[in-house]
Amino acid sequence: MRTFVWFVYFWGYMLFAWPAMHRGLKALRRGDEATVEALVNRHVPRWAGRLLELAGVQVTVTGRENIPKGRPCVFVANHRSYYDIPLMLTQLDGPHALVSKKEVARLPLVRRWMELLHCVFVDREDARQSLRCLAEATDRVKSGHSVVIFPEGTRYKGPEGGMGEFKGGAFRIATRAGAPLVPVAICGSRAILEGDGHFTMKPGRVSIRILPPVETSSLSREELKALPAQLEEMVRRQVEEMAAEAAGRKES
Repeated sequence: MRTFVWFVYFWGYMLFAWPAMHRGLKALRRGDEATVEALVNRHVPRWAGRLLELAGVQVTVTGRENIPKGRPCVFVANHRSYYDIPLMLTQLDGPHALVSKKEVARLPLVRRWMELLHCVFVDREDARQSLRCLAEATDRVKSGHSVVIFPEGTRYKGPEGGMGEFKGGAFRIATRAGAPLVPVAICGSRAILEGDGHFTMKPGRVSIRILPPVETSSLSREELKALPAQLEEMVRRQVEEMAAEAAGRKES
């Protein structure tokens, strides 16, 4: 029943907010960014936050003070579940553009809201399109929009506490835009959805840690090359620590 109600709300709110979405798209076409931002900030956190509530998700976030104020940045997070999307839309300093796989663009209404968020869609099987996507995301950051990307490239489906290798695309977005990278560690989201191999919602606890930003504008070539491994290790340490803490709570 929880999963059924979740999906009803998911699409029901989309239909309810259709007039606002339509206004937003018209504002986007005429370059009225203030109206677009106001509509996004009103509706997206409300929609995504309610999705978390309906699934019975309890979220603990630390480190919001590490998010740079008054300047765009590139958030890089590990990826465990589809639920990482509503988490990133609600638990940062506001909803930001996502670098998403092209399949999401096929979802009716969802695509339009993602356009209002200035999201970028990437085809992981098309190298040229991926390069264009990186350039588009870089332009987003240069124009003042923060971007969220999962540099593993796909959801890590192994045991809690693990994660995949960080690819270099996210880091090129930040370095070409001269923007800071903000590492984000997520633990517990897979148990809510996909943890048993099925798409049914289960209540659970998610921990998120936002780490201090890493500046990219004055790094040497060697330092830039080392960024993916450096941030992967930073996030991995936090994920392992949070997983150990969660295991300890279950035992006690």
